[in-house]
Amino acid sequence: MDMEKIVSLCRRRGFLFQSSEIYGGLNGFWDYGPLGVELKRNVKEAWWQDMVARHDDISTLPGAPASYEMTGLDCSIIMHPQVWKVSGHYDLFSDRMVDCRADGCKSRFREDHLGTSECPLKPSKKPGEFKACDLTEAREFNLMFKTIIGAMGTKDDEAFLRPETAQGIFVNFKNVCDSTRVKVPFGIAQVGKSFRNEITPRNFTFRSREFEQMEIEFFCHPKTSKEWYQFWRNRRFQWYIDHGLAEGRLQLRDHDPDELSHYSTGTADIEYAFPFLAEGEFGELEGIAHRGDFDLRSHMEGKLDPKSCPLEVEKGEDGKPLYKGSGRDLTYRDDQTNERFTPHVIEPSAGADRATLAFLCEAYTEDEAPDDKGNMKTRTLMKFHPRLAPMKAAVLPLVKKDGMPEIARELYRALKQKFPVFYDEKGAIGRRYRRQDEIGTPYCITIDGDTLKDKTVTLRDRDSLEQIRVKLDDVVAEVESRVR
Repeated sequence: MDMEKIVSLCRRRGFLFQSSEIYGGLNGFWDYGPLGVELKRNVKEAWWQDMVARHDDISTLPGAPASYEMTGLDCSIIMHPQVWKVSGHYDLFSDRMVDCRADGCKSRFREDHLGTSECPLKPSKKPGEFKACDLTEAREFNLMFKTIIGAMGTKDDEAFLRPETAQGIFVNFKNVCDSTRVKVPFGIAQVGKSFRNEITPRNFTFRSREFEQMEIEFFCHPKTSKEWYQFWRNRRFQWYIDHGLAEGRLQLRDHDPDELSHYSTGTADIEYAFPFLAEGEFGELEGIAHRGDFDLRSHMEGKLDPKSCPLEVEKGEDGKPLYKGSGRDLTYRDDQTNERFTPHVIEPSAGADRATLAFLCEAYTEDEAPDDKGNMKTRTLMKFHPRLAPMKAAVLPLVKKDGMPEIARELYRALKQKFPVFYDEKGAIGRRYRRQDEIGTPYCITIDGDTLKDKTVTLRDRDSLEQIRVKLDDVVAEVESRVR
């Protein structure tokens, strides 16, 4: 995998563009192009179908402690400011930053990235390596984006763009229980945008200021929470393998005790060996956290110090004001046993953008394939899992005459009723094949002279280059079965 080639292909073929590129771009923000938006949508749809819509196929889920239910939410990006105080983000959601006061620099760096960051001064060096470098002492920098609600613009109108989607689920826990028939254990899933004012966004879309999350908050009985934690960490790891990531480039890493968040009794990260990292290094794709009852208790009772547990209700010894909770009862009563308890939460939290980037990196392949004249030439192809591929098939009339385009367009319209399909009648057939290989289209369908005689077409496989004849009337069903 060559990151420079991957980035170049993404821009050239319309997967990803720098945001506001014609004005010089905006660091930490990215736009998905025509193919990129299809790829990312397929990643999110595969996640939703597997985790939510078809969650109850227990026969394929070995290790599940019991049957369970799933439902979804779509919460607002701006929430009541008290949500972020009670959750701990207002106090703890920060990075330690270092500023350089040198003329011509004036840059800001994360303290823990000083060894890998590059100073904007030339020739490139690490911060602090130039004689002119004038680094400040490290200080806390809150990562939440501030905004204003209403027209007055006073301190009381201050709000924040959400830094995660999880809190919207927690504050709606009671609403979901009251408005549906879900019973513990059950999960609430959400896909949505989050915003973090990263000090040093970098590595393409890996660390951005605007990104999309695919999160589940799974509510279970405290006595079974450890089993559910094991189930979800294993299930989510397998999901990436099932969709094409090489197991040798993945790892499931448990957090060390001193690495755990203040609310967590266990966290594991699913990590991938991205090509922009040094050999042997991995970057986080998803975190699976055992959050206990921390979140529901916080939104019930409130707290003073997010680092302190159990939570305080009135005030601390130093007399500082409390972050008051909602005062609402967020406990759960089991109808059968009449037991009332605060559910524990297991949180599989995945990044849609990081997953898309990982699938892009894994798919990039160069091999040797024959051209139109039978000569072996280097071929660039994207080996996406068919379920994730932006275009599922391409319809190619061999020549623009003899009725072939008419048959091809009719087939194209039939296939397009099922999934995204590309139509191409320009250029030699070999060049058209390679164009489709480069964007990851798994199947090419060629209408040729034999189609006019026996109503069959050529179906070409992207990876194996195998070509078979398929009856024209069977093409839609054949491609659909292969894709799904």
